[in-house]
Amino acid sequence: MSHPTVDHLPPAVAEGLAAGTLVPYLGPGMLALCSGSTPPPDPLGLAQFLTAKVSVPGKIKNRLTAAAQFIENFKHRKTLVKAMVEAFATQAAPSPLHQWLATLGAPFIVDTWYDDTMRSALAGRSDWAEVQGLSQSEHFGTWVGWYGATGEGSPDPVEARTVLYKPWGGRAPAENFLVSDTDMVEVLTEIDIQTPIPALVQQRRSERGFVFLGCRFNDQLPRAFARQIMKRSGGPHYAVLPDEPSRMEVRFLEEQGITRIALPLADVAARLTTGTPVAA
Repeated sequence: MSHPTVDHLPPAVAEGLAAGTLVPYLGPGMLALCSGSTPPPDPLGLAQFLTAKVSVPGKIKNRLTAAAQFIENFKHRKTLVKAMVEAFATQAAPSPLHQWLATLGAPFIVDTWYDDTMRSALAGRSDWAEVQGLSQSEHFGTWVGWYGATGEGSPDPVEARTVLYKPWGGRAPAENFLVSDTDMVEVLTEIDIQTPIPALVQQRRSERGFVFLGCRFNDQLPRAFARQIMKRSGGPHYAVLPDEPSRMEVRFLEEQGITRIALPLADVAARLTTGTPVAA
């Protein structure tokens, strides 16, 4: 498989998102579109926030999952969760792109960062639900937690028009975080057979493709999760990646048949939300 690169926003992207045949897949880079204060906008920023609270060895200071594991091992899980809650206590105001995505009635939205921004954008609707990945150290044997539009927990999957899927958890509504090495390893051991991925997401992806917004794939974790969440999906797939991709990113795009859109996320956001011409 090859990965074509385009320097314009293909009309099929806006059309597919609007029709619900393409699913938004959001990464930490979405926070760059928000004005005012934002929580840590990437794994490095989050690692630095956590290690300013709890001192960790220098060699792992900039490695998020390793730093989180050290805090969990030597200071207790509760200390890690408390620091994560503090890191994401700052609520970013949803950007116009978050707000536009919230109006679409998408079958589901994948959000791979811990902030509340996308759920805040959805808050004006009542026909959505949320499903979050759960840490096995806190919820052994239960892979996901379901929440209704007002944040109440549900023991069963919630059939809603739009499901916000946060595979790494999130600050609201229940302070669920997959962030330490152990958290991630537990999920990755099972993810090949799809156990941690909600059945409803598996069902709804089968005839759809993904549009990656604010994501990078220059680390093994985001690649592993994206690969498994995309598994058995219908396609086509697009990724907004303005920066020259790394060798591993190129390999990932080719392997997954993802078309790279070589435009800044802010430009793509403006074109989607204002309906300006989609050609470069």
